[in-house]
Amino acid sequence: MGRTAGRATDDTRRIIVDAATTLVAQRGSAVSIAEIAAAAGVSKGGLLYHFPTKEDLLRAGALELFESFRTRVYDAAQHEPEGTPGRLNRAYIRTSFADAADEGLREMIAVAAQLMSEPSIVELSDADGDRWREDLTADGLPLSVVRLIVAATDGVSSAPLWGPVLDAADQRALEQELLEMTRV
Repeated sequence: MGRTAGRATDDTRRIIVDAATTLVAQRGSAVSIAEIAAAAGVSKGGLLYHFPTKEDLLRAGALELFESFRTRVYDAAQHEPEGTPGRLNRAYIRTSFADAADEGLREMIAVAAQLMSEPSIVELSDADGDRWREDLTADGLPLSVVRLIVAATDGVSSAPLWGPVLDAADQRALEQELLEMTRV
């Protein structure tokens, strides 16, 4: 299968990463490059042109997950004046709870879980976690409050893996309680 005329490199990369993400969610990180290429509608050589190794492709998928979440949180934070204590934590709460209500969350969690078997992805994840810790703790709230926010929001976000204990009403109440904790 040859290159699709008129498609930009970034578009092709996006299609490949999306196909890889879907297949990793469905079948795990052992999915082959050939299967990903076929799902993306590109040749195996075309895929390897954009991502010389499977590790490069998996890293690109992981980075996309991390950066997508970060961008959504920072965009949500823009609704409050810069320098307002707790602004980033409130955006983190709202974005995390919105994601938890999203039907596609289970697939994204499955992708993240599969990718965590790759050592280079663990390094990326650890670096992303360190960045969040630095950003959220520098947001003007006591560290004890930030810890509770992160533990609760991350718990709600990962609950679809084993079945949520909190129903929708409990989750809305928890979100409001966490938001209230950020008002210093």
